[in-house]
Amino acid sequence: MNFVAWMQAHRRSVLFLLALLALGGAAASWQLPVALFPHVDFPRIVVSLDAGDRPAERMTTEVTMPVEEAVRSVPGLRSLRSNSSRGSSEISINFAWGQDMISAMLQVESAVNQTLSALPAGTKFEVRRMDPTVFPTIAYSLTSEKQSLTTLRDLAYYQLRPLLSTVPGVAKVAVLGGTEAEYRVIIDPARLQAHGLTLADVAKALSAANTINAVGKLEDHYKLYLALVDSRFHTADQLPKPWS
Repeated sequence: MNFVAWMQAHRRSVLFLLALLALGGAAASWQLPVALFPHVDFPRIVVSLDAGDRPAERMTTEVTMPVEEAVRSVPGLRSLRSNSSRGSSEISINFAWGQDMISAMLQVESAVNQTLSALPAGTKFEVRRMDPTVFPTIAYSLTSEKQSLTTLRDLAYYQLRPLLSTVPGVAKVAVLGGTEAEYRVIIDPARLQAHGLTLADVAKALSAANTINAVGKLEDHYKLYLALVDSRFHTADQLPKPWS
């Protein structure tokens, strides 16, 4: 008996088996996880460092090399590669396939934190895993012919970002571009020297005047109120003059 004859003799059993497989596949399709990208744990971690406006040569010797020496002690590290530029540095750390990348990322963060005190003051760092979830999946652009770039950034940061963060499945919302409101203070060196002041004195006066301080508490009708003094700058005329 050949195969075709056997199939014809057992066609009911074969059809019943196919029906069971089809029903099982339909039932399983409702329970399978759905994602935009497949879950892949790439064995790579990237450390991004920001140290202001330091030249690339100083970034290499003062920031990149100490961090490289610190992360080399992380177990499972296979190789690393760094790229230093003006004020920033990026270190790519490769691990073996099958490594627990969550544990590896925590150990890398711990190693960088241990050497952070030896880095230049104000150095910031970010450690992230390289998997499909770290890349943006959708982006929106805000444009206006009437509103300034500062207003658009405030709109995106304070109004749109909280709303988008509440959408189920959204892990992080970042705001890029635009401009932040700021005041630029132009110093006259001759007048500054005539009053016996330095740039540090001007910066200290500006920082001390642009603050919000708690000055006390008030109790009324079983309610406790916190009294604040808001001395932040809202117009350019409010900027203090250290020599006045």
